[in-house]
Amino acid sequence: MFIRAVEHKNKKNRKSYRTYKLVDSVRTERGPRQTTVLNLGSDFDLPKEDWKELANCIEEIVTDQQNIFERPPKIRKIADRYARRIIQKQSTVITFEKKRSPDYATVDLNSLNNEKQRTAGAEHVAYETLKLLQLDTKLVDLGLKLSDRAAIIGVICGRMIVPGSERSTHYWLQNISALGELIGFDFSMVTLDRLYKAADHLLKHKEEIESHLRKVETDIFDLEEKIILYDLTNTFFEGTGKYNPKAKYGRSKEKRSDCPLVTLGLVLDMQGFPKRSRIFDGNVSEPSTLETMINGLSDKENFQQSMFKPTVVMDAGIATDENVQWLKKHHYLYVVVSRKKKTQIPDSVKMVPVKQDEKTKAVLVKAGFAYNPETDEMELYCHSVDKEKKEESIKSKFQQRLEAELLKADNALNLKYGTKRYDKVIEKIGRLKEKFKRVSHLYTITIHKDANSKNASRITWTQKKAQKSTGVYCLRTYQQNPDEKEVWNIYTMLTDIEDAFRCMKSELGLRPNYHQIERRCDGHIFITLLAYHIMQTIRTKLRDKGIRFSWETIRTRLSSHMRVSTVLKREDGRAIHIRKSSRVEPQQKEIYAALDLPQTIGKTQKAII
Repeated sequence: MFIRAVEHKNKKNRKSYRTYKLVDSVRTERGPRQTTVLNLGSDFDLPKEDWKELANCIEEIVTDQQNIFERPPKIRKIADRYARRIIQKQSTVITFEKKRSPDYATVDLNSLNNEKQRTAGAEHVAYETLKLLQLDTKLVDLGLKLSDRAAIIGVICGRMIVPGSERSTHYWLQNISALGELIGFDFSMVTLDRLYKAADHLLKHKEEIESHLRKVETDIFDLEEKIILYDLTNTFFEGTGKYNPKAKYGRSKEKRSDCPLVTLGLVLDMQGFPKRSRIFDGNVSEPSTLETMINGLSDKENFQQSMFKPTVVMDAGIATDENVQWLKKHHYLYVVVSRKKKTQIPDSVKMVPVKQDEKTKAVLVKAGFAYNPETDEMELYCHSVDKEKKEESIKSKFQQRLEAELLKADNALNLKYGTKRYDKVIEKIGRLKEKFKRVSHLYTITIHKDANSKNASRITWTQKKAQKSTGVYCLRTYQQNPDEKEVWNIYTMLTDIEDAFRCMKSELGLRPNYHQIERRCDGHIFITLLAYHIMQTIRTKLRDKGIRFSWETIRTRLSSHMRVSTVLKREDGRAIHIRKSSRVEPQQKEIYAALDLPQTIGKTQKAII
């Protein structure tokens, strides 16, 4: 084989240009002839002195020859790419009918090699689910070209399978994953810059894509948007964030207030599917975001004519009096956590069981309604046994720490350099009360003063008798004729949105955010959200079949399903290249069957060169 440069002339502007071809000499009945093995295109820019070595390296790969001397890494990398294209070009797909008829050959078993192992199991599940959501056809409708669509699919699947930066995703697509084979695209030709721009394309069409997914998911699972959940979370930056106007310092839910933050607002339905999202400043006031996110969510395009309004569920951080009044004004039903810490259950409230242990039938949660004439609402007082145990444990720890500090302050009165002055001891006890304000109100602390000096002589404390109030919380609702268990079950759906945030952060790589400019940061978050749409679809379909694995467990079990190339030397010296998927294992078969997916991934291809 050798490389030849061919002169051409553009018919429109008459300008000359060159293309490059990989050529091979073959014997025919009419004598030696030269045939084009592969067109290398016009952008082939390897120096001419390396052409011969590249051609030899390509020939060695496709004919499975061994070279004594190691080729330079740059030459080997380019040769691998071209050799793969030659094998692909000369391959024939082995269909089911062809598999039934034997195809015998005499081969050298010692020449057997397995190469180009690429992961395919998780990619198969992610890509087929992406197609189920018709996201691939939506990208076509948005007018994106093939290379951009492939890059978008690549970054979304990469975020699901190997969460990381665009650089790590780029390496994964080119060297580890078989995703390119599944979608029929060669990722070796994709530049890193195109992956960065994939987020820009997605962000540009964010509203259209979210609307599309909402409609498709509703059709697939017959979703009823009777209840919507709304909450916010924030994620932190690695860096200063000075190029992102949304990056602000605030209260981090991940205890990273030392870093600038951005906030994600998310609306979910009762099945856990996202309906709408928006990215806010890192220090945004949570209550101020409600109207922006909820207004207009209805089952009809004409919002004014629609009598259907979903029940809105929120935690106490967003449920201000102003927001509750806004919900009432727009005729939304709601279940929200009261911002007022009502820890005492009124005597007139009749408590009924709303949750019991499945085995022992012990009551775990009791609840009862009380009407509040001031707000014209029903208030549901709840008492949770587990919440009580947790709060009592926390309170006990704080009490032990406070009493230990009081004892330390009392002992210091008798030490040589201890704090003894009465006014200083008062200040010290005041600081302790502030530090342990959760429990300090439960104690009567007395500082005794020495009559002959200005010093404190003794510190004593006694615990007050207080009514037990742990394990109690209060919900507010505007529903007509509410049922205690139904309202409590609606409130517990808030755990779904917490689960969504946890999945996005831990399993889908939402945090930390390494991007410094606003659109790239927003794009990173939106890609994670799209990955969550696909992941939630997969988990919902598996749950319907009784499989309740986490996404991390699913992708781990699928990770050993690979695409592999097997190369053998035939008796006549020609090489057989067979590209196919490994045999499916029982745990993988279970997942594929539950998702109604084929167990064979990709095509089986054979080439004899």
